[in-house]
Amino acid sequence: MSTNPNDRRYSKTHEWFRAQGEAVTVGITQFAADELTDITFVDLPEVGSRVTAGAAFGEIESVKATSELMSAISGEVVARNTALADHPELVNDDPFGQGWMIQVRASDPSPLGQLMDVEAYEQMLAGD
Repeated sequence: MSTNPNDRRYSKTHEWFRAQGEAVTVGITQFAADELTDITFVDLPEVGSRVTAGAAFGEIESVKATSELMSAISGEVVARNTALADHPELVNDDPFGQGWMIQVRASDPSPLGQLMDVEAYEQMLAGD
């Protein structure tokens, strides 16, 4: 049984994107959180700033590594998960729920359709 929700799209860099009305919520997958191990810091853009498809929108640090967070869409940040400032471990504990990162009002949501669905993402993880 899948541990990855089927209500979102997935990037090759292990971010997930869930469209809800005008906003797209962005986070990292359980696989990415597990690979990073204990997450110690998450650097996210301010509300009102812009993100660009194919570019980094922030960083995530763990005891193991620092990784860039990549966006698959362009648009304006309309919300950020401020709880992560004091509790970055939420990303490890609940990456698909309380560990979400940002919400973006996409200037063009069509790139989401080019991302992987849950089946394709899991096939990528399995090396198929």
